[in-house]
Amino acid sequence: MVEEHFIPKKYTNSIDNGSFTWSSPSNIALVKYWGKKEHQIPENPSISFTLNHCKTTTKVSFSKKEDASGFSFDVFLDNEEKGDFKPKIETFFKRIEVYLPFLKDYHFKIETTNTFPHSSGIASSASGMSALALCLMSIEEEFGTEDYFDDYFIQKASFLARLGSGSACRSLEGDLVVWGKHKDIEGSSDLFGVKYPCQVHSNFKNYQDTILLVDKGEKQVSSTVGHNLMHGHPFAQERFKQANKNLSDIISILKEGDLDAFIALVESEALTLHAMMMTSMPYFILMKPNTLEIINKIWEYRKTSGSKVCFTLDAGANVHVLYPENEATSVLEFIQNELVAYCQNGQYICDVIGLGASKV
Repeated sequence: MVEEHFIPKKYTNSIDNGSFTWSSPSNIALVKYWGKKEHQIPENPSISFTLNHCKTTTKVSFSKKEDASGFSFDVFLDNEEKGDFKPKIETFFKRIEVYLPFLKDYHFKIETTNTFPHSSGIASSASGMSALALCLMSIEEEFGTEDYFDDYFIQKASFLARLGSGSACRSLEGDLVVWGKHKDIEGSSDLFGVKYPCQVHSNFKNYQDTILLVDKGEKQVSSTVGHNLMHGHPFAQERFKQANKNLSDIISILKEGDLDAFIALVESEALTLHAMMMTSMPYFILMKPNTLEIINKIWEYRKTSGSKVCFTLDAGANVHVLYPENEATSVLEFIQNELVAYCQNGQYICDVIGLGASKV
């Protein structure tokens, strides 16, 4: 599969106006991607759990313009116009115009809401960009095209979402999604995410993720800047090799249901991600003191209780606490008794691994 496959040859219908609504979840990577090439191509493959409750719902209404001189759109979050969102969407539209040539023909009203608090420290770019990409694909579907093949809609939506936010391409399906070409994952691609095709043990069914909101402020270093700092990073090539090996290793872990090996791999991946940040130039630290307090509490609890709870991190201070469904009651009690004190305003969000995006 190459980019040209997603350039439509001809539309067969015309349309004046309409609207579509999609809901798309966030995701949390188990094997992380950090570092990318041009056009949002990852330096290494990644695999993520798709979340169920942390979602963005986006409605895109569109109406025909008299001229096609430029992009025309308004953006609203929770019914409030957000002009500061426009530059990112303008950039996104410029990147995808060749694949959706109707974009300059219409005015778009983009209305979005999140099920999680805005500015909560949970990255909304993955859920937001994937929901927007799905709405745009529903519009293209109305035009009619001879280009469709099996899975075209979901592949192209993931392809488009990637051009808005890399991790967004992993938010369309569930419950495990791989992004990035890997020799052991059939159908894997650098251009879009694919539903994990291999066997998964029942130990990972309805896996739980409680997100501890340690710091709800804006990150001091954006993910885009952080990714770019992998260019020329002294440990970059070894990191990319490690990620490829870990993705090979997690295949057997998921198949066999080996929770101890899962814990070791997932926690190592989280700490390696932050180690890359701390050893780049310029270097930076996104973890906060309370992030480390939570990690140590989890290690202590696991040692004394025999629990299979573990943590992972995204590119920020918040902690994702992962644990099997059969430990939900005991781990939530531990979280409430021992970890909530380290959360900003005592906030946390309980989630579970889900099935992906849905049309509303």
